Amino acid sequence: MTRRTDAHPDLEHPDVQAPFFSTWRVGTPERQRRTVDAIARTWERRPWPAEDLLSYHVYTGHDGSTLLHHSQWASEQAYEAFVKTHRQERVDEIDTAVPGIERLGLGRYRRYRSGTRAQGPVPGCVVIVGVEFEGPDPARQRAWVDAVFDALAGETEPAPGGVSAHFHLSTDGTRVLNYAEWESAQAHLDALVAPGEGIGSATVLWERVQNWPGLRSSTVERYDHALGLVPR
Repeated sequence: MTRRTDAHPDLEHPDVQAPFFSTWRVGTPERQRRTVDAIARTWERRPWPAEDLLSYHVYTGHDGSTLLHHSQWASEQAYEAFVKTHRQERVDEIDTAVPGIERLGLGRYRRYRSGTRAQGPVPGCVVIVGVEFEGPDPARQRAWVDAVFDALAGETEPAPGGVSAHFHLSTDGTRVLNYAEWESAQAHLDALVAPGEGIGSATVLWERVQNWPGLRSSTVERYDHALGLVPR
């Protein structure tokens, strides 16, 4: 069966070989709440669909319009089997409850590197940093993430409030997604505007990250964990 949990996902779980992220645009905070409730009802009424699905989590965007979905799979093959046998009936029930959901696509990733504060607090905000490059290049993906870790290591006073950062590489070689956990949204906002060696400050190492050859665009979005589903 399916069980609801308030616990955040374990981003470093060794059995997760196919972490997926997707975004839905639903339009308003009220529709965000309705959609989360519809997802919960739809999934809790049914058996857990696959042994190789470790967890499924939904987050409400601070923009008041979007939902982030993060599913942890043991393999892409297990996900494809789920799509063929179980996904559509769930989508149909959710769309009946909340018509007009815009699904913005599924991103397939592999986790590459993580940094976690020892005995960090329960995160109060999830920050998704998305980076897109000009064309596929797996070596460039890895090199850019390594450069971020070099820049972080060069900071004498790390920003307070950061809990963890988990860097994922898209399987098509074009994007990097950093799933970052913070104590609160305000802690992240304070870190962005902090003088001196704040996040992305004007150091040589951070300038290297920001001006990486082939870097096309980057986005920063804040979310609250709204729903966790796991096998009973």
